[in-house]
Amino acid sequence: MMKIIAVTGRSGSGKSTVSAYYAKLGYPVLDADRTAREIVQPGSPCLEELCRVFGEDLIRPDGTLDRALLAARAFQTKETARRLTDITHPAIVKRLLDGVEQAQQTGRPFVFVDGAVIVGEAFEPYCDSILVVTAPERLSISRIMLRDGISKTAAQERLSVQMPEAVLCAAADHIIENTGSNEALCANAQAVLDILLQKETHESEEKEEKEE
Repeated sequence: MMKIIAVTGRSGSGKSTVSAYYAKLGYPVLDADRTAREIVQPGSPCLEELCRVFGEDLIRPDGTLDRALLAARAFQTKETARRLTDITHPAIVKRLLDGVEQAQQTGRPFVFVDGAVIVGEAFEPYCDSILVVTAPERLSISRIMLRDGISKTAAQERLSVQMPEAVLCAAADHIIENTGSNEALCANAQAVLDILLQKETHESEEKEEKEE
């Protein structure tokens, strides 16, 4: 049975780089953030509910969601961030599980699910292991500013409403530190993958012994 491995971390941690590395190795990778975009397509129930809660002006003239405006409103406080996840996560979970079912056809032992908001949320119980990517806050802020073209203050505000790194690490089965180059990060990701594969081999051998 394919195992679901969550790859999570705070914004700017480098988790997407880790997921891209696993995808390059041939493992199926599901993007929870992309899924979150898919479930708010024009006319979707999630989009309608988001507009009801956060404002009808979230919809652009072409019918699509103004994600920047939603982020500005939803990430103002922990309460508004919670309202966002309560609306979107049920639909995200369903679509991700559909993706896991399709990934079974690859024959790989793992499917990785990349997502910033997994720990403590509806998808966590479906995960067999949780990998948390960590990074010093100053590096995360720099990456967010460069990636999203926002100010340092805006980047700090975005991090301030996300789950503290210490809480993520407490829930982690494996921690991947990102303090240097992408090459070093990928090496750390490979080390964790090696552990997962060794554990999978050991469990398979134990299962075979019991069946004999």
